[in-house]
Amino acid sequence: MKQHWENVYKTKRAESLSWFQPRAERSLRLIRETGLGFSASIIDVGGGASRLVDELLEAGYRKLTVLDISAAALAVAKARLGERGNTVNWVEGDITQLTLPANAYDIWHDWATFHFLTNPQDRRAYVANVLRAVKPGGFAIIATFGEDGPTQCTGLPVVRYSPDLLQAEFGSAFNLLKHEQEEHRTPAGAVQKFVYCCFQKKPTALEAELSPEGDRQQQKSLVVVL
Repeated sequence: MKQHWENVYKTKRAESLSWFQPRAERSLRLIRETGLGFSASIIDVGGGASRLVDELLEAGYRKLTVLDISAAALAVAKARLGERGNTVNWVEGDITQLTLPANAYDIWHDWATFHFLTNPQDRRAYVANVLRAVKPGGFAIIATFGEDGPTQCTGLPVVRYSPDLLQAEFGSAFNLLKHEQEEHRTPAGAVQKFVYCCFQKKPTALEAELSPEGDRQQQKSLVVVL
């Protein structure tokens, strides 16, 4: 998987990729709507070359972490930000394999990463990291392809979600506060249907409190392998 994403970012301009957003307006608004101030610790998972980190810095947020499996993707963002990126914590790693520090983040943000996890074991590892790393009462903002979204992306299969299916994956340790639909227009002009879900981790949630629904619900998720 890592080699796939390294190749994508080494052979294509970030601005030409289907998930490119000139401005991550909805993500920024949802982060602001958590009500947390500029001292909030935020991690952007799969952030890579995304410009969300630029907007967060411009808005006044300072405790920022960007995690991506691709060193090439992170290099794009670092080069773009220059010295402004020196305050950002850049992490290269596979979110399904590394272990993040406990109770480290107030807000977990993911735009277009979770839907690539077609293996139930990888999804459980991802959710375990969210449960471990997000502070009690903290937030997870997850945006994936919706039920009527694309069937694949960059040649890889995806899982398409409704809010209920995402809630089932994240389990009883998280409350689904709100969800929104978005039609994302790619640089090539195609329209991709996304669903955004904002979860809040229960103050009493335990690290071991993973949902048994993951295995059952994955059979109902719209997994398309072409």
